Amino acid sequence: MKKYILLAFIGIASLTFGQDVEFKGSNFKEDKDGFKTAKEELDLGTEQWLLGNAQVFVVKSPEMFYKKGLEHFEKAYAFNPNSAELNFKIGVCHAHSTNKDKCISFIKDAHERNPEVDPFIDYYMGFALQLDGKFEKAIEFYTTFETEYRKADDFGKFVKQRKNECKAGMKLVPNPIRAWIDHVPELSSAFDDYAPSVTMDGEEIILTSNRPNANQPNEVGVYDDEIYSSVFVDGKWQKPRVLKGKINSKANDVSNNLSYNGTKMLMSRINAQGNMDIYESFLKGDTWSEPVSFSRDINFKSNERFASYNFNDRSIYFAKDKENGKNGYDIMVSGVKVKRDRSYGLPVQVLDVSSQFNDGPIYLHPDGKTMYFASEGFDSMGGYDIFMSKKIKGGGWGQPINMGYPINTPYDDYFFAATANGKYAYIASNRAGGKGGFDIYKVTFWGEPKTPLFATEDYLLASVAKPIQDPELVGAVKVSSQANLTVFKGITIDAITKKAVEAVIDITDNRTGKVVESFTTNSATGKFLLSLESGGNYGIAVKADGYLFHSENFDIPDGSAYNLVNKTIELKNIKIGSKIALRNVFFDTGKSEIRSESFAELDRLVKLLKDVPALKIELSGHTDNTGSVQSNNKLSQDRAEAVVNYLASKGIAKNRLVAKGYGSSRPVDTNDTASGRQNNRRTEFEITGN
Repeated sequence: MKKYILLAFIGIASLTFGQDVEFKGSNFKEDKDGFKTAKEELDLGTEQWLLGNAQVFVVKSPEMFYKKGLEHFEKAYAFNPNSAELNFKIGVCHAHSTNKDKCISFIKDAHERNPEVDPFIDYYMGFALQLDGKFEKAIEFYTTFETEYRKADDFGKFVKQRKNECKAGMKLVPNPIRAWIDHVPELSSAFDDYAPSVTMDGEEIILTSNRPNANQPNEVGVYDDEIYSSVFVDGKWQKPRVLKGKINSKANDVSNNLSYNGTKMLMSRINAQGNMDIYESFLKGDTWSEPVSFSRDINFKSNERFASYNFNDRSIYFAKDKENGKNGYDIMVSGVKVKRDRSYGLPVQVLDVSSQFNDGPIYLHPDGKTMYFASEGFDSMGGYDIFMSKKIKGGGWGQPINMGYPINTPYDDYFFAATANGKYAYIASNRAGGKGGFDIYKVTFWGEPKTPLFATEDYLLASVAKPIQDPELVGAVKVSSQANLTVFKGITIDAITKKAVEAVIDITDNRTGKVVESFTTNSATGKFLLSLESGGNYGIAVKADGYLFHSENFDIPDGSAYNLVNKTIELKNIKIGSKIALRNVFFDTGKSEIRSESFAELDRLVKLLKDVPALKIELSGHTDNTGSVQSNNKLSQDRAEAVVNYLASKGIAKNRLVAKGYGSSRPVDTNDTASGRQNNRRTEFEITGN
């Protein structure tokens, strides 16, 4: 008997849990004022919700309308969380946000309380189950929606696409590609962090985030997008910092694509007419310039975004919305007409990689043969998926190939920024398990499977997220990590001070005599970075004002795989009047004997003098003002002569060297502090002839 009582109790409890408490006055007789306020919030939210629905039908972003609606719905939910209608509307809002996983519980709750709460309940139940990876069950709900909803024709392409996504998911998820996907917490926050763009050597990343910043949030409490950068130090990404300069404004600024050499960037922002346009910013030292628009060559009355440089910098790919404002963005390309004045040809649609849904962002690999792009169309398994297309001989692009699971999920996975060696890439995704919104994820490709005989290379890669799988158990989808190009990187510095020098570098193909690249190294860091094709002998010519000309050459064999050439180019200062402090020349207190730890610094000076036989210099000694003028003058003279004698002992003719002690007469800092006095105690050389 007790058993039957218990079962009856469970049945009543289940019925109560699933009860639909509608927003009717008769359900809240004891709190009429509370009901009135909550009902007003529900109605206000519904107004915004309906506007969001209208945007969905024309493949435009409904997010702002849904966010406004959600603010009202949450107030109504605090009063009555048991309404199927309210749970459904909240679920729809989350389904079109960057936190899609939040929709699942609300949609399921609404369906449990009232399976007929809205004509679209079956559609969104399918969507929730699709996000949950229950593809077969999701198809059942999509099919029910198709069958029962009389106006399904208006929404037909969406239902068809969702069902195709589920079918793609059923094929892709059981056959994961040979790659790890790791969340990068250092680059991610509880807000939207997306649009990664990485330098070819993988040591710096640019990204966009709407995390709290110095600007005021908008009407729904969301901060504007700003562009950040981070550097990779000791195996870890550093905290992202807002870019210096005028690249960020008080409105949304979205990074699109960092050039391969890291000296310029394509980005998007809203223009004065309210449309999204593409701009370009340039790096000078550590500061980014005011973004410059591409005017009517690329930017029209429509919206343009997600631009990418082509490998040879002769064209720009970007996403442009339809002229009639419907069906989202297509991928376009504009070719250069006159490179020196940034003039581009009229954009042409890249039909091979355009669907009837939103397409883009785009990334052109520096190999010149591979395009990666995101799309809501083709055989996406849900939301944006990342696809790859190969250049066809003679022009055009090949059939888009889904990059596969776990790169792609039923959530939005977009932006693809690869390192030049093809082993690593960074994407943005709002999949469940991150910090919130879009987060940054790292893709590590395993490469092709190998014969098991002592083949342990796969096991040398370590995933921070999960243990290594047996390579023999991995799916058949192949992603090549080989790239037939060389990344040439390095720095230009002063041979003595080791400080950065801004220099012009010309790269010449020695077979043809043509300059294939000409660029200026970074004035703040001396860094440079570029890619070169295999199968060439290249000459390097480095020029900087006041420095000796530097040249060398190297071969890249034809057909060679990825190479990294890392050069530190030390330039010799030959400008008459140049003064250089030798900060690593040391003496004991009150003495003029050179300590042994000074030899490395002095040997660099010896090399400079041997490399430039005509160079003449004055070696000067300097002290602080401690002690008498006479003793300081003698000590500084003795120290200068000690340095001259050392150089002469290494084969430098004494007629090229002059020793002069200035005592404390030429301070470079205050003598009132210990650090200032230390700076004043120094050995310098000045170039007096060349």
